[in-house]
Amino acid sequence: MKQLRMPRPKIGIALGAGVARGWTHIGVLKALTRAGIDADIVAGTSIGALVGGCHVAGKLEPLEEFARALTRRRMLSLLDFRFRSSGLIGDAKLAELMREHLSDIDIENMEKRFVSVATELTTGHELWLHHGNLIQAIRASYALPGVFAPIALDGRWLIDGALVNPVPVSVARALGARVVIAVNLNNDPFDPAARRRAHEAAFPGYIRASAPISPEDAILRELEEQIEEEEEEEEDGIETELLESAASPAVAERIRKSLRNLRWKRTPEQELMRRVIGGKRREPGIASVMLASLNIVQDRLARMRMAGDPPDIMIAPKVGHLSLLDFDHADELIRLGEEAAEEAIPQIREIIEIMS
Repeated sequence: MKQLRMPRPKIGIALGAGVARGWTHIGVLKALTRAGIDADIVAGTSIGALVGGCHVAGKLEPLEEFARALTRRRMLSLLDFRFRSSGLIGDAKLAELMREHLSDIDIENMEKRFVSVATELTTGHELWLHHGNLIQAIRASYALPGVFAPIALDGRWLIDGALVNPVPVSVARALGARVVIAVNLNNDPFDPAARRRAHEAAFPGYIRASAPISPEDAILRELEEQIEEEEEEEEDGIETELLESAASPAVAERIRKSLRNLRWKRTPEQELMRRVIGGKRREPGIASVMLASLNIVQDRLARMRMAGDPPDIMIAPKVGHLSLLDFDHADELIRLGEEAAEEAIPQIREIIEIMS
């Protein structure tokens, strides 16, 4: 008697949150595609939504080119600091880049199922965005509280989905995936490299020891230096114009003294910037505390969620040694993603075969 063979089971992939570490998803998707493992359902949270949305829209290659071309200087130039809004950083420049490749794309019109996970600010409810404008769905999913402003969508204020579902396994499962592949970027927050950094910083304990500067602090302070350089250049230009227009050397000297006194006084924006980044005594700034806290919450929440609804395959690239702000390390992150996915491919094929 001829044995009937079941059709290939639906494959879902859950791309987790991880800020800059999310470039790893590009490598994972490339390796799976090369192996002929193509997901029918893609669910993404935060940067996982960005990479997943570009993948389903057929725009993963432009995203990879953008990521690999990012330098520290270009990364900082994309940030638009705002001090009079509900987010410290505006994402207008990032949104403009997305519009170059994803404009006028609606989620429901794409060939594969895609869901972006966001959090409703007023209720804390988990929202699955599976229709409407792709760019807005992605922006809502990565709207990190306090960093990016919330996104208004369908009469609701939406923020980062990592607060409720950092690795959206449950989403892919609910949409009919029989085989769910999860990509978790927060699986090794205390990896040997992180411990080695702490040791090299002479941090033997919490008593009589100065805490090491986090990688986030170093990046943010570099941003502060860049902003200060730009402000000094602007002030020098203003000073030159005023001195050239001075009626006499005595007037010019008075202008020079006045400007010198003004430079000692910080504006409210400069004072807030210093609090965000941290002071000279090596205490962490607001931004680095927020990012580290988010990382802790994501890790604990992902563990709890996946304990109750585990994926069939877990891909966990070893990225704990890289900062959440290391957007300019795309080459390394993509490579680590490819290596982790290639290691998991035999197991994925075996599970697909069993369930076929």
